[in-house]
Parts: sequence; structure tokens; C-alpha cells
Amino acid sequence: MAHQHSHHGHSHGHVDPNAGDARVAWAIGVNMLLTVAQVVGGIFSGSLSLIADALHNFSDAVALIIAFFARKIARRPADARMSFGYGRAEVVAALVNYTTLVVLSVYLLYEGVMRFFEPETINGWMVVWVATLALVVDLITAALTYSMAKDSMNIRAAFLHNLADALGSIAVIIAGAAVILFNWTWVDPAVTIMISIYILWHVKSEIGETIRVLMLGAPPDLDPEEVAAAIEATQGVREVHHVHLWSMQERQPALTAHLVIDADAMSRADGIRADVRQSLMHRFAIGHATLEIEQSESACVGSSRFGHQEE
Repeated sequence: MAHQHSHHGHSHGHVDPNAGDARVAWAIGVNMLLTVAQVVGGIFSGSLSLIADALHNFSDAVALIIAFFARKIARRPADARMSFGYGRAEVVAALVNYTTLVVLSVYLLYEGVMRFFEPETINGWMVVWVATLALVVDLITAALTYSMAKDSMNIRAAFLHNLADALGSIAVIIAGAAVILFNWTWVDPAVTIMISIYILWHVKSEIGETIRVLMLGAPPDLDPEEVAAAIEATQGVREVHHVHLWSMQERQPALTAHLVIDADAMSRADGIRADVRQSLMHRFAIGHATLEIEQSESACVGSSRFGHQEE
């Protein structure tokens, strides 16, 4: 499996993995500093939305830290215990990130609602300055991770955190301005609630893909029936069963199947298997295929087309 990582990283003319690590490391450092600045600012100015944004930024930094180590782990070559390699570390990291975000968002939602009933005085100027600093940092981080986000679910999760952050910072600036201009303290908890709902909505749209990979689901862009039909369209293949189609990790489909070969074609069985492999690679980019040959006379009886349950 290890050999497939190398082209995975370079196929789009991207930075090499180590340069990518350096970018992520910088992004982590900047976000950590920002979190501290926002928490301090939030406490001194009495702004909940600033603390909400700080939590969001902290989740960013944590997302990036997890992403950073997951990238390192994912590049390790396969070994006897981890025969599929370590690529899934990134998928697990993405799931952990999304889960923590849900917890944080629910907490902020609760805090925001409570603030409506007990408003607090807020120092608007301080809020605006700290949130502006946050916005600048978010944009820098987004720039650092943007090109890497295209190829990795893990970095994409971190990148999206960042984008959401930038929007959060803009909202906080508006909340601070509302206090300065109109003395509207209710805008602050309102913004807090908006940030948390936005995070939840975001997680909802992204977490499904992560769970599907971990649950060994078929890749969303491949139709299992179409793949099975393509195998059966290969000359000499009578039928196919026990088809398993899944993603090793993001964008790396794999397949195992039993091919039933016509009795008179058994002498060409190896060639037929090679044809099936070629067809899978060309049509569906399935590079990892394990195919078992069965003779039509002695094929599994009453076997299911997909999965492995006998009837």
C-alpha cells in the first residue's frame, strides 16, 4: 500500500509531504496564540461571542494538531499488523475533530441562550480589536492549508474549521460594533448562537463521508452494481459474487470478489483475471483488487452478489 501514497501526494503538483507538515505546524502555532488572545480578551471585555470564537479557534488548533500527527502516521508503510497501512489515521482524526466540535457547539448554544436572560456589560472596542486580529490569523491559516485541503479529508476538515472561524470573527466584529454604536448587548449572545448553529450544520454535512469510510461503505462516486456488471462483461466471466467494494482511505477504492469462469475458459483463467483487473483500473480507478477464481461447476452455491452471507 505504501507505494500508492507517493503519487497520492504529488499527483496535483502539490507541496511535498514535509513542506506540508511545516505549513500545518505554522498554522497550529498561530492558532494557539490567537486562542489565548481571544480568551483573555473575552474575559476582560465580558464578551461571550469572543470566547465562542476562541473555542472555535482552539478547536482549529486541535484539528490541525490531530491532522498533523495523522498525516505523519498515514505515511508510515504497511506492516504485518497493519497490513492495509496507516492511511485511515486521517479518517479517524477527522471523526474525532467533528465529534469535539459538536460538543463545543452545544455548550455555546446553551451559554448563548442563558445570556439572553441575563445580559452582561461588554467592552465593544476591545471585542472589535481582538476579533479583527482573529480574522487576520484565520485568513493566514486558510491560505496555508488551502492547497492541501483538496486532497485530504483530514486537512479539509481543518481548513473548513478555519473558514468557519473567519466568518465567526466577522460576526464578532459586528457584535462589538453593535455595542459601541447602539449599546445593544443582545447582539453578542445572538452571534454566539449563530456561530454554534453554523458549526453544527457544517459538521452534519461533513461527518457522513468520514463515517462511511470507517464503516467500509462503497465510495460515493462508484455504483457497486455498475462495477459488478463491468466485471461480468469481461469475456470468460460467467458471473461474479461475494463482491466487497470499499475505500481503503479517502480516494483509494479497493475491491475483492469471486469470479466464476466458464469451464471451457479455465485454461485462460489468469488472462481473464488480468483483463478484469485492467477494466477495474481503467473504468473505476480501482487499483487494489483481490480476485478469486472459481470454475462454474464447483462455484459457491446460492452465494450473495454483494457481501459474504450465504443463503
